[in-house]
Amino acid sequence: MSVDFAQSETKKNLLRAFAGESQAKNRYTFSAGFAKKQGLPCIQMVFLFTASQEEAHAKAFYDHLKPFAGENIAIDGAYPIDLYTTVAEHLRSAQHNEYQEYEHDYTAFAHTAKEEGFPEISHLFSQIARIEQIHGDRFGQFADLIEQGKLFISDMSCQWMCLNCGYVVTAQRPPEQCPVCKHEQGYFVRMEMVPWQMKK
Repeated sequence: MSVDFAQSETKKNLLRAFAGESQAKNRYTFSAGFAKKQGLPCIQMVFLFTASQEEAHAKAFYDHLKPFAGENIAIDGAYPIDLYTTVAEHLRSAQHNEYQEYEHDYTAFAHTAKEEGFPEISHLFSQIARIEQIHGDRFGQFADLIEQGKLFISDMSCQWMCLNCGYVVTAQRPPEQCPVCKHEQGYFVRMEMVPWQMKK
């Protein structure tokens, strides 16, 4: 069926998604600050890296609302309050929220957009849903490491990078202090978890 965009549920879903992504960006920025205070700049950077991508998602959804410039659109929605006392809890909550968008929200929004006759918007929801799955996987991986006491220790020797200066060391655990920039161990991350890591 084909539905008038102005009367569509897809229009409201775009604004719901924009609101959700905007709030996610802020929540992850707050979580990043919390992680830094806990001496975990590596987790801070994971949250900030993801927050930047959530901002990009928000813009992609918002741009589709251009025909309604100057209007107010009323929507309903439920959004999480993620105020926790440990970094692992922040990561697990973020993982849950990302999977919620991937498995439920955006998948349903994509289906609705397709049914209402908006294939481009449907495709956008599906694409971003897959990205949210990646976000959830990443948050979960770091949560696993923290909960297992393995954020800074490996079962076997591996490469670690200081996210401040780029120093790389091969060891079971990174040094307590980077020998190059003198930043604390909290800046180190396994090489395979570094963004833009080149494949050999």
